[in-house]
Amino acid sequence: MSNLLIPKRIRSVYESTISLMRILHINQKDIAGGAAIAAHRLHQGLLQRNIDSRFLVNRKETNDDRVSLIPPASRTEKRIQRFTDPFGLTQIHLLSTFNLRQHPAYRSADVINFHNLHDGYFNYLAIAHLTQNKPTVLTLHDMWSITGHCSFSFGCDRWKIGCGHCPDLEIFPPMKRDRTRWEWKLKQWTYQRANLTIVAPSRWLASVARNSPLFQHFAVHHIPYGINTDIYQPLDPEYCRTQLNIPKEKKVLLFVATQLQEWRKGGDLLFAALQQLPESLKAETVLLMLGEGSIEDTGIEAISLGYVQDEHLKAIAYSAADLFVFPTRADNLPLVLQESLACGTPMISCDVGGVSDLVRSGVTGYLAKPEDITDFAQGIVMLLEDEGRRSRMKQQCRAIALSEYRLDLQAQRYLELYFDISSFYW
Repeated sequence: MSNLLIPKRIRSVYESTISLMRILHINQKDIAGGAAIAAHRLHQGLLQRNIDSRFLVNRKETNDDRVSLIPPASRTEKRIQRFTDPFGLTQIHLLSTFNLRQHPAYRSADVINFHNLHDGYFNYLAIAHLTQNKPTVLTLHDMWSITGHCSFSFGCDRWKIGCGHCPDLEIFPPMKRDRTRWEWKLKQWTYQRANLTIVAPSRWLASVARNSPLFQHFAVHHIPYGINTDIYQPLDPEYCRTQLNIPKEKKVLLFVATQLQEWRKGGDLLFAALQQLPESLKAETVLLMLGEGSIEDTGIEAISLGYVQDEHLKAIAYSAADLFVFPTRADNLPLVLQESLACGTPMISCDVGGVSDLVRSGVTGYLAKPEDITDFAQGIVMLLEDEGRRSRMKQQCRAIALSEYRLDLQAQRYLELYFDISSFYW
């Protein structure tokens, strides 16, 4: 919904009162990790609109006085956990989640915005209780809210029929015994009593949510993540390579992941694809990596900057690269692809999840078949050897970032949704 589409009779009410709205985001962290970074960017976008936006988190990584802590688990809850966890009933020992309604941050909020509710800090059975008297948005960052335990199902469709007989209990967050059917049913029980509006950042995840039996009575909205396009913008490549001690004549591939060896992010696939590159191309290429760990030697000179949190340094790395390579196996709307897009760096990734929202073949990069190492390698060769095509893609990447993914656009879309679901103004 655009501000221009709001009926004239209520537009003045919207414009005069929107700045009074108080938003509370609930997440496991305030900044570290993909979901936390995405939520924090939304928080910053709202603050830029003079909206009172705050966080309630399990783990605080910043000194922001707008971030409050969820009380830690009590001794009684930890005793209960000794019995519930071995049976695969994770998080339901956290009875104190029901008490969040008494927290000052919750009580003062007009709208609640849930983000990631897994990772062992939140009892999902309290969702109905916490949404009884507060309009609430649930922003999906993965599939966990609609499955019996996993954050990504990797092609398994049992979430459509109630889970059970899980093919992989080790997918994050792992489960010790197969109680996926029970967890799915418990989520169904609490959702049937909850007042939620669902937001999905990618078209893929919006489609998944609309096809979930658990969300059939909820409205599902597609609102992409926003990014600060003043920080993430194209910088002079020669300057950036000088800053990173990369020879100017080299071709540069960039790979970014919190853990470079994480299976879901495809570090092993990248290693195999790079091995297939012609030796002549390997000799003139540098692999730049941001993240903890390493990948195996591919015969290509490698430079690792380790885990980088500073956004200006990340923008330098993206701008130094000719191509961003990201052979992910499952993802929603990867922030690293969005960052590359905003910096005008063409991308090569795999056609999974919401990746195709950002990587548009022939426009912003190359979209390889999932798990197809040869296809991925061919995409690298094709784009590295065609400077004219890369130049056009650079311009198209930046144009799409500005037209579709600016932070102010995301903030505006959320504000309109908050206004729409809230009775605060009526």
